[in-house]
Amino acid sequence: MTRFTAFDAADYLTDEETIAAYLSAALEDPDPDLFLVAVKDVARARGMTQLAKDSGLGRESLYKALAPGAKPRYETVMKVVRALGVKLHAEVA
Repeated sequence: MTRFTAFDAADYLTDEETIAAYLSAALEDPDPDLFLVAVKDVARARGMTQLAKDSGLGRESLYKALAPGAKPRYETVMKVVRALGVKLHAEVA
């Protein structure tokens, strides 16, 4: 019997370039929940406790803000993104 383990993107987010590419791909999708899931994956890869400290948000608030279906405030998203050491930018399509 073949056994498989569940895929966890956080296991592969080990360097800055991969993280940037992953978040950029998530931003291209029209589903806003996908971006929140991607940010949460990066947060888990980096450590939620450390991210909470770096962003100035409580751990529980962080989990709630990054849950699918959540509607986090722009300010919250930007705190998390900055704490992750990532910059978001716009370019011509």
